[in-house]
Amino acid sequence: MNHDITTPEALAALYAPTRDLVRAKVTDRIDATAAAFIAASPFCILATAGARGMHATPRGDGPGFCAMLDDKTLALPDRRGNNRIDALRDVLDDPRVALLFLVPGAGETLRVTGTARLTTDPGLRARLAMRGVEPVTVMLITAEQVFMQCPRALVRSALWGQKVRPVAVPTAGEMLAAHTGGMIDAAEYDAGAEERVAQNLY
Repeated sequence: MNHDITTPEALAALYAPTRDLVRAKVTDRIDATAAAFIAASPFCILATAGARGMHATPRGDGPGFCAMLDDKTLALPDRRGNNRIDALRDVLDDPRVALLFLVPGAGETLRVTGTARLTTDPGLRARLAMRGVEPVTVMLITAEQVFMQCPRALVRSALWGQKVRPVAVPTAGEMLAAHTGGMIDAAEYDAGAEERVAQNLY
C-alpha cells in the first residue's frame, strides 16, 4: 500500500486549519521587534537554491553580525570559510533566499525570506569588518516575509539547556502583537506561553 501524500488536499486533510493569528503574524518588513531579534542573533542559517542544487549554510559572528540597513534590507557579510561559495553561486542563479535567525537562550526563531544580491561596495565591506578583516563580499537581502517561529522545536530538543534568554530579545508576545497589528495582548500571551508550549509539544 502506498502511503505517500501527493496532493494539497490530502495533506490539508491531515492537519487542523491554520489559526488567524498564525496567518496574520507575517509582515513584509523588519519592524522594531524583528530588528531587535536580529541585533541579538549571533547565528543564522541561510537557505539557497541554484543550478548546482540546494544548500543550507551556517552564518555566524558576534550578535548583530547581520546588519540591518533599513526596514527592508539586511547586509550579510561573507566571512572566511572553505571557499565553496555554494550560496553565493546560488544567488547568481536564483536570488530567492531564506534566513533562520537564532538567539541562544530564546525559544523562538525569526524567519526572513526575500531576494538577495551580492556586492563588493567598499563602504559596506569596511562597515562590516571584523578584527580589521573585511568580508570579500556582502549579501544584500531585501525582505519580503518576516515572522516569528514558535519555540516548540527548540523546547523539544532542549537546544539551549539552561541558558538564560537575553533581556534585550523581544518576547513572542511582543513580536506577535507588533506583527499582527495588536491582535493579541503581549503580556497576556507571554504569561501563558510556557503552559501552552508544554501542552502542545506533541
